Amino acid sequence: MSSPDLIHNAEEMARYRVTGMDCPSCAAKIEKAVRSVGVEAVKVSTATQVMTLHVSDPGVQLPEVERAVAGIGYRLDRLDGLNVDHEGDLDDLPKDLSHITPAYRRALWIVILLNVGYGVIEMVGGFISGSQALKADALDFLGDGLITFLGVLAIGWSLVWRARSAMIQGLFLGALGLGVLANTAYRVLVQQQPEAGLMGLFAVIALVVNVVAVLPLLPHRTGDANVRAVWLFSRNDAIGNAAVVVAAGLVAWTGTAWPDLVVAAIIAGLFLHSSSSIIRDARADLREVA
Repeated sequence: MSSPDLIHNAEEMARYRVTGMDCPSCAAKIEKAVRSVGVEAVKVSTATQVMTLHVSDPGVQLPEVERAVAGIGYRLDRLDGLNVDHEGDLDDLPKDLSHITPAYRRALWIVILLNVGYGVIEMVGGFISGSQALKADALDFLGDGLITFLGVLAIGWSLVWRARSAMIQGLFLGALGLGVLANTAYRVLVQQQPEAGLMGLFAVIALVVNVVAVLPLLPHRTGDANVRAVWLFSRNDAIGNAAVVVAAGLVAWTGTAWPDLVVAAIIAGLFLHSSSSIIRDARADLREVA
């Protein structure tokens, strides 16, 4: 029986830079779409936003892969190959980066500032109101902003440097997530009812910020991920914001901190899962290019 390594050696490896991906669930969706057209050997790295696959008939299979991924709302840029730069790192050269215009970069910077800026504000709001759910939701804003920030900086970077940056980012976000989760566990023992009014106010503003963050990207949706992917990101973030709003209402209704703590634990847990995926992918990418 042939081993997977021998099978891969008999096939041709192809790499794509993926645009429009901001979480491990996105990577899983892309891998599922690629497997649906018969390509089983595929790996999408959340850390470097690079998809690697092995195909036996590139001329037939790669166009099918590209159509399948575009159909679920992500853009693929074929990488010509890997070359060693003057520092000994591996560079990947995309065939087409024409969609990376100055206007598009400005739109991304607006998204970064909105996400990181409000993430910091919401984190402060969490401390003022005593809400763990607000702190956990703030992590989502910070995570989205930092991932987009890495995406802007990574345009033209080598694979190894994108992996190193993602590793640092994943460790930083993981530490924040663990801090929020530990604080939530402490509040279970020493309960303090959060200020429901402030908690709800910050969560409603978060919903507005999510919608506003989508608007700068809409004019560029044909050159990047399409509008479906943009709204999927907004929808997923809005679900977290809505959960905090509901928790605030339940805190006011029940007069206990339990709704806040439950929502905080769920959001922080999902966030830590994303952070661990980034770290795992970054380590795998670094091993691959070592």
